[in-house]
Amino acid sequence: MTDPTTEPRRSPLHAVHEGLGASFTDFGGWLMPVRYTSDLAEHHAVRTAAGIFDISHMAEFLVTGSGAGAFLDFALAGRISTMKVGKAKYSLVLAEDGGIVDDVIVYRRGDEDFLVISNAGNRAAVAAAFDAVDVPDTAVEDITDAVSLIAVQGPNARAILEQTAGIEGVDPDLADLGYYAWTAGTFQGSHLFIARTGYTGEDGFELMIPNGHAAALWQAVTDAGASHGLVPAGLAARDTLRLEAGMPLYGHELGRDLAPAQAGLGRVVASDKEAFVGKDGLAGRDLTDAPVLVALVAEGRRAGRAGYEVYDGDTRVGEITSGALSPTLGHPVAMAFVHPSASAEGTALTIDVRGTRIPATVTSLPFYRRQK
Repeated sequence: MTDPTTEPRRSPLHAVHEGLGASFTDFGGWLMPVRYTSDLAEHHAVRTAAGIFDISHMAEFLVTGSGAGAFLDFALAGRISTMKVGKAKYSLVLAEDGGIVDDVIVYRRGDEDFLVISNAGNRAAVAAAFDAVDVPDTAVEDITDAVSLIAVQGPNARAILEQTAGIEGVDPDLADLGYYAWTAGTFQGSHLFIARTGYTGEDGFELMIPNGHAAALWQAVTDAGASHGLVPAGLAARDTLRLEAGMPLYGHELGRDLAPAQAGLGRVVASDKEAFVGKDGLAGRDLTDAPVLVALVAEGRRAGRAGYEVYDGDTRVGEITSGALSPTLGHPVAMAFVHPSASAEGTALTIDVRGTRIPATVTSLPFYRRQK
């Protein structure tokens, strides 16, 4: 949790955002751009061309040594030791009782070298979870304060990075890089980590670079993107983009009191592993009547928002976790936790939107899927 008495941290790119006229918000203990021009314009740019995001608030951990694979197999819900070098994998940090501490992406950089990226607000919780795991010949280093992360997302993202001055030595080429994979290169002589991952539902890349080169990289990408429709995009657009793509947000669709299966993430858990943090807790949970995550679509223009109640007839069956009028689809979409009896696809429900019941139908995720 973020301490409300603590001054929010500033990204290494904060001055860049001020120069672009960004509006800011406190997010995960960081003062980050929420928008530069308009939420809709930034959202549509990512769907049709490209957007550039500062995601330096994310936390980064290096896990190295001959025991690193075994360490992560025990610390995370997934099976990490079998990953191939050059690949990425989505996983979860669980508490002993099986609740979700955080969701993370793991990149295998070498036989004994892994990068774990977690959410900003959960940096301390993930660090504590890793500190509680004792596997010999393993070192964990929190490098969050040393590096910046820049995301370039959208159908023109690859072309933009291929034309960015100063990026050199990328091997394999971006055109040959698969989804959920990474490559490396240099930018102005500094090491550059390039991952083909993202949080928007579009093709795109995430760039990790030492803080001292972040502003120059942002500017170089911006210059290359000028003819490709690239715009700076903030957290508001990022939220509607990830919602359309059906991607969960910690504190909304994921939380300490939720088991992975409730959020539709049971597949992430390698339950056949001999041991991992949370295994016994998950086995002891009775999820028979536990709320489950569903997708809801509605007509009109009035959207359910986080905290709005969901009904089956006159019976309250759950509440919205994230919702918006979809900029891409033109109708309201939402994710909600509801009683299992109301979770079947096609079920007709209603959302209480400020005292008015809005009809909604359970559907499948994602709401939006890009054309490949």
